[in-house]
Amino acid sequence: MGPDQFRAVLDTVLEIYTVAMRPPSDQLAGRMAIMRNHATYPDFDCVLAEDTQASGIAGFAYGFHGGQGQWWHDVVRGALQDRAGPVVAEDWFGDALEIAEVHVRPEYQGQGIGRRMIHTLCEGRPERTAVLSTHDAPTVARHLYRDVGFADLMTRFVFPGGYEEYVIAGVRLPLSERAAREG
Repeated sequence: MGPDQFRAVLDTVLEIYTVAMRPPSDQLAGRMAIMRNHATYPDFDCVLAEDTQASGIAGFAYGFHGGQGQWWHDVVRGALQDRAGPVVAEDWFGDALEIAEVHVRPEYQGQGIGRRMIHTLCEGRPERTAVLSTHDAPTVARHLYRDVGFADLMTRFVFPGGYEEYVIAGVRLPLSERAAREG
């Protein structure tokens, strides 16, 4: 779905984010604003996983073409450039699909939904890479991203003003067919 359809289901998307991530309630208004803003970025695309039996949404994933002037892009690309040099930063962020969110309701996790959403989101994209950030810990999400083919570009990364450590990961597009079949 595109930006207009995404904004129409934003309340449901935020509810899925909330049950999947369990953030402090005082952060939800800010997260809603961030998601709404992401829908304005170039080549925004969102994938919903529908539960046809319950007539609801089991999960969502979205991304967009990353570029200069986008907060995450500028911060992460700058940090990678500082750590690995301008050639590496350009290679990974010069033409990247930035996957901003991938979340599945807890009762649907472990069924391959996240994997299928990532593959659907990346399918047919013109960018040469896909990049994302996730907690730098042995989480289910990090295992999924590695399994799909994402490699660590930076570890122990702390966003400005934050304290939690993240890993910045990337994969070459298109995603491998082997990983798609295993999903």
